[in-house]
Amino acid sequence: MNVDELLNLMEETLEEGTAMPFSAGKRVVDVDKMRDIIDDVRANLPDEMRQSKKIVEDRERIVQEARQEADGIIKQAEERAKVITSEQEIVKRAQKRGVEILTTAQNQAREISKSATTYCETILKNTEETMARSIADVKNTRMNLRSAANRGQRRMK
Repeated sequence: MNVDELLNLMEETLEEGTAMPFSAGKRVVDVDKMRDIIDDVRANLPDEMRQSKKIVEDRERIVQEARQEADGIIKQAEERAKVITSEQEIVKRAQKRGVEILTTAQNQAREISKSATTYCETILKNTEETMARSIADVKNTRMNLRSAANRGQRRMK
């Protein structure tokens, strides 16, 4: 069952509760049934939270992989530059090429990191919006539940 269905079941359980004599608007409800429904609601909510956590972990993994790749490229560039440094003219060309490779690697690392951050921010924003809508739905359902309970109290008076 999804959260909306569980909240509807909760509302039905409250409506089905037996009215208590001499206490306006109070009802006797099946506590175990209500607890089971609440547990089901809790079990359905963490999926979005686990998804958010996974997105953050994925972002961290992507950034870490980008850093490792950049470090590997830099290390290769440094090793290549060391091998070539045996003669003067070759040394000058190697230094120039090493700087180019290092700059390219750093630019690539920055771009990969920026792309990963943008991607993760988009996913987190979408998740946040979904969660906000879910929270609004829960609030609306609670208000409807209160309104229904208040109407029931007025009818009993």
